[in-house]
Amino acid sequence: MNKKLAWIGMAAVAAGLLIGGCGGKAKSDNAGGAAWKPTKDVKVIVAYKAGSGTDTGARLLTNSAKKYVGQTLVIENKPGADGKIGWTELSKSKPDGYTIGFINLPTYTTLAQMEGSAFTDKSIVPICNHLTETAVVVVRKDAKWNDLKSLVADAQANPGQLKCSTNGVQASNHTAAQLLAQSAKFEYNAVPYGGTADQLLALRQGEVDFSCAKVADVAKLINGENAELKVLGVYAEKRDPALPDVPTLGELGYYNKWYGSARALVAPKGTPDNIIKFYEDAFKKTMEDPEVKSAHEKAGMVIDFKDSKELGKMIEEQMDFCKNVVSKLYQK
Repeated sequence: MNKKLAWIGMAAVAAGLLIGGCGGKAKSDNAGGAAWKPTKDVKVIVAYKAGSGTDTGARLLTNSAKKYVGQTLVIENKPGADGKIGWTELSKSKPDGYTIGFINLPTYTTLAQMEGSAFTDKSIVPICNHLTETAVVVVRKDAKWNDLKSLVADAQANPGQLKCSTNGVQASNHTAAQLLAQSAKFEYNAVPYGGTADQLLALRQGEVDFSCAKVADVAKLINGENAELKVLGVYAEKRDPALPDVPTLGELGYYNKWYGSARALVAPKGTPDNIIKFYEDAFKKTMEDPEVKSAHEKAGMVIDFKDSKELGKMIEEQMDFCKNVVSKLYQK
């Protein structure tokens, strides 16, 4: 999983799909200056509601990070407008080290390039990457489709009739659905919700026919006697070890590259270098902690630490992906 996003940047040019975008630079005035550490609680903005996939991962990491940060990291959920509300507040926060936040790629970079956006890729400074997650296609456990081929055939026979819940307009899971629909040549009705949690709730309640999400988001919903969903396809070049019986989309003749998302920590533009360095080191130690790794694995999450420079490069690639690929996915 660690190599996937690095690979995407190169593969996108050849394959037409890339996850890409670049962050703003930290203030260099304090580069090489005195070491910094927080002396009070730190606010961590999550642009999605409590209980969402992003929120769950953020709380798992920040609860463990107190040991290395030395202060309590307080999650503040700012859901709404597909992430715009939270990320607008994050980008406008004081760059003093007491407000940081999580972004989702490629959703952040998609929104950042929309006309009239209150934030851009330069509105944030990269700290580090936390998770990289593979996308999957899911339906209700009792759905009539037992494989992706039959779902696609139904969608092709009934253009625009099947409904797919998404985590927002042109958000990451909407893009996943577009990749499937365009590669399988069918039309569908995309129904946006306020985030992944609401999107999957709509599917579970039968409001829609199928959905696309990340493996970690559906892990608890596809396993056990009370499983509510089943996975029909995986966006990867090889089968996921956690889902060995589920084919990749490429095996079935559809989109044949890896697709998913990254969840990363950033700070507002202008945050000094020594503050960024402090958080980068603290979160690196947190993610290397054996107990933290184990807790993530139990939650179905795979840690994928990337330092500030690597994350900056990833964001640059995300910006290219959103400009050259995502925008075309939504053209009619």
